[in-house]
Order: sequence, then structure tokens, then C-alpha cells
Amino acid sequence: MYRKIVLAVDGSDASKRALDEALYIAALANGWLHAVYIVNPWCVSPYAGYYDPEALRKVLREDGQITLEAVRKAMAERGVAGDTEIDETLSSADDIPSCLHRFVQRRGAELVVMGTHGRHGIGRAVLGSVAEQFLRMATCPVILVRSGGTDLQQTRVPAPHGSAFR
Repeated sequence: MYRKIVLAVDGSDASKRALDEALYIAALANGWLHAVYIVNPWCVSPYAGYYDPEALRKVLREDGQITLEAVRKAMAERGVAGDTEIDETLSSADDIPSCLHRFVQRRGAELVVMGTHGRHGIGRAVLGSVAEQFLRMATCPVILVRSGGTDLQQTRVPAPHGSAFR
């Protein structure tokens, strides 16, 4: 079973659902959950006009702290051990999937759980997919959790009676 689990969060509905799934798996496996929020202060196009990268970095880090505080609270409520961290892309040539990949490698993760928006067609072509890009470089299993749809609690199959996972 997975003992070192990385959860990538961004505050979206999909990442909130991924949190629920990661907590469920970590509780079953008595694992350690490393939650990460990645800041990319380089994400604004240079053609968008003037912006202060330090001011943007500060706002993005504040958003990360708020998101990770909710993760810490959920971990405490469910009795799951772990930690939270903000990581940051290295330069304008770096991206979130690569930064996440480095984080996963540093942590020696056995499983990554993350949300996906499930964009199709032109939406994915224009906006790209962090989850898809990360999945292509992942060296460990990855669980992608989509936003919306059915309740995850209702779709889980209970562990068999007498199972070590009860």
C-alpha cells in the first residue's frame, strides 16, 4: 500500500475532491500525506502589460496558505499524518508540472493524487492541462480526480470484512 502520498492542491473544486480521495487512501494505508501548493509567479504573459512579479508572488503565496490551511484542518479532522508546503517554479521557462515532478522526486512519493478539470477540445488546447503534462512525466502511480460528478464516498467499495484495510 502507498505510504508516501503527495497531494497537489490549487484550491479548485477538483483539488478539494482530490483532497478527500488522498485522505481516504492515507487513512487506509496509515500513510503520510505531503500536500503541496505550487506558485507560478511567471504565469502572466509579458504582453498583458506591466505587472509586479513580487506583488503577484505575494498574492499567490497568500492563496496557497489559505488553501493549505484548509488541507491541514481536514487532515487533523480525519487523523491523517502529514505536512504541507508551498513550492515555486524556478523561472519563466519552468512550469507547474515540472515543479511538481521535482517535488514528488524529492519526497520519494509512491502515489500522487491531484485534481483535473477535465477540459476537452479547444479548452484544453488553449489552456493546456497541468494534470496531463504531469502524468506524462510521472514515475509513480497518479490518481486524477475530476471536479463535479458523483460523490466519491458513494462510489467507493467497502473493504471486505476482516480486511487489514478496515
